[in-house]
Amino acid sequence: MRSRARLYSSVMRLFLRWCRLCPKRSRTKVGKRVRELWSYSRLMLRSLHFNSLTNSDVVMDSLFEPIYWLVDHLTRWFGVVFVCLVIVLTSSILLIAYLCLLPLIFRTYSLAWIVWHVCYGHWNLVMIVFHYYKATRTSPGSPPQMKSDMPSVSICKRCIIPKPARTHHCSICNRCILKMDHHCPWLNNCVGHFNHRYFFCFCLFLTMGCIYCSISCRNMFIDAYYAIESYYQTPPPPYTFRERMFHKSIIYLWVLTSSVALALGGLTLWHAVLISQGETSIERHINRKETRRLQKKGKVFRNPFNYGKFNNWKVFFRVEKRSHWLTRVLLPSGHAPYGDGLSWDYTPYRNSLMAI
Repeated sequence: MRSRARLYSSVMRLFLRWCRLCPKRSRTKVGKRVRELWSYSRLMLRSLHFNSLTNSDVVMDSLFEPIYWLVDHLTRWFGVVFVCLVIVLTSSILLIAYLCLLPLIFRTYSLAWIVWHVCYGHWNLVMIVFHYYKATRTSPGSPPQMKSDMPSVSICKRCIIPKPARTHHCSICNRCILKMDHHCPWLNNCVGHFNHRYFFCFCLFLTMGCIYCSISCRNMFIDAYYAIESYYQTPPPPYTFRERMFHKSIIYLWVLTSSVALALGGLTLWHAVLISQGETSIERHINRKETRRLQKKGKVFRNPFNYGKFNNWKVFFRVEKRSHWLTRVLLPSGHAPYGDGLSWDYTPYRNSLMAI
């Protein structure tokens, strides 16, 4: 009995001690967090007051910093949702194609058209899946954190490390990205030096696949649309459940692929123009500002990374000989781009690229 009483009393003492300490710990953590936020706010206000370089842009960026923080974290979280959405939508199109379209093609088309649809469709599918996987899984590249002899043009205000040319800080990834183009939520990844080619090829081949499906299914879509309109007639036509699902699947496929072809096609054309001019999306805005600034001084801005339209494409795809247009552009290829993203002097290729 005494042992049980001692055990009971010791358990009660531990319980009471835990009840006394836990609120103190939680209050301590909350108080520490509040003090940190208050110190950060005071530091931000003092920096605005005492900084001689303060202007309206700095003040607005500081005031909107909580909104930027919220948008960055939401974008980072929604990136996973967007990747899952791409996989689900693409899988639904493939399911309709294999269950509805391929059997119809085998029954009604000639042998030549069957070979064309099977070969082209599966080649396009392989290119889409390969480049999307590589774009999402390949790191865009970041400058080294350790001290090195790499050439740099400025210091990142967030990372406090040297920034090479064409490097920009991504607030969503919270790091500097080599040759940063933009942060793509559909990839849940930044588009930079080492995965820029994968991103563009994914957009290009997905647009081609959507256009192919939209054109191939146009007549089926029209027939399915009029069939669905006839559902509401009195008396309704004797369509079976399987036929009604077939009609609705064709309409879903055509509407989705046509919409994606228009939206993604415009984005692909925009990036094709940027690649032809040797620019990224961020550099487009920077170069425009520099052009206007130099025009006021009577000078002409020259993009140092523009080697001519055709040569820019050769550099982008890393085409060093004619066979590479097949092996590195029209077939899946995991080769690395030119350079390491830290320096942009293509001295060994000056004779073939003929920089202008």
